[in-house]
Amino acid sequence: MSRLLEALRHRVLLADGAMGTQLQQAGLESGGCGEAWNLDHPDRILAIQSRYLEAGSDCLISNTFGASRIMLARHGQADRTRAINAAGVAVARRALGDKPGFVLGDIGPFGGLMEPYGDIAVTEVEAAFREQAKALVDAGADAIIVETQTALEELEIAVAAAKEAGAPAVIGSIAFDRMLEQADVRTMMGVSPEQAAEFMAERGVDILALNCGTGVDMAMAAEIVRRYRATVDLPVMAQPNAGQPVLENFKVVYHETPAEMVAGLDELLAAGVAIVGGCCGSTPAHIAAFRAHLDRVASNKRRTEP
Repeated sequence: MSRLLEALRHRVLLADGAMGTQLQQAGLESGGCGEAWNLDHPDRILAIQSRYLEAGSDCLISNTFGASRIMLARHGQADRTRAINAAGVAVARRALGDKPGFVLGDIGPFGGLMEPYGDIAVTEVEAAFREQAKALVDAGADAIIVETQTALEELEIAVAAAKEAGAPAVIGSIAFDRMLEQADVRTMMGVSPEQAAEFMAERGVDILALNCGTGVDMAMAAEIVRRYRATVDLPVMAQPNAGQPVLENFKVVYHETPAEMVAGLDELLAAGVAIVGGCCGSTPAHIAAFRAHLDRVASNKRRTEP
């Protein structure tokens, strides 16, 4: 059993928060390649991840969300694919230092549609995810998280690549959207939480997860956790956004405060979440609020145990 899965047997772990919005605040221009900063500005990535660690994160997600060869080629960075991914893990590990914790190697969507619906060959996607997964595992990632997925076909390829690379644990994370006509969620490709859970379990995913999505607040995240756990018996990770985004001065802004976001944490814990963190718009302040609440819950539990 991997260190990460063993840790989940004993306590709820806290992940980090958003990377993209933090990169923008650190000076990344719109449309820029934040993943290249792993090599070009590692100090800036280290500063972001150190703030999350200081806020109380147990798990740091590598800055490699868009670091597949397909994505990096759009920025003219394809020849640095392996180095960018390896550096992403190395910077996160450097932030951890000698503190206990876990580095989750991040694989995001390749950013297109595969044939026959799009113009990207399946073999190209397979090669890109294999390359990225191997680079992350070889660099020492404690797990691979395949996140913000909406199509099961793409998820399947990335999970297979992570397992082939020898990842100690594999996390599959789906982006659901709240439906307009009813209080339910589906992915952009029409996948329900139950379908996603069964699909991931059948392909050997170790931890089911959800992140990002439209209209998925803390309460809806808790509902998805319940639906996952009613379908298969696996640990669940949840990373909701910090509320709904609004456009201000041509910038996307998230206004949900740490106090507002942490108000929904008890429901997530009651649903049985094993790892909790934040996605878009969440900050070290949000994660610090989560840490304080998790510590209070753990302390109260210890006092009431016989």
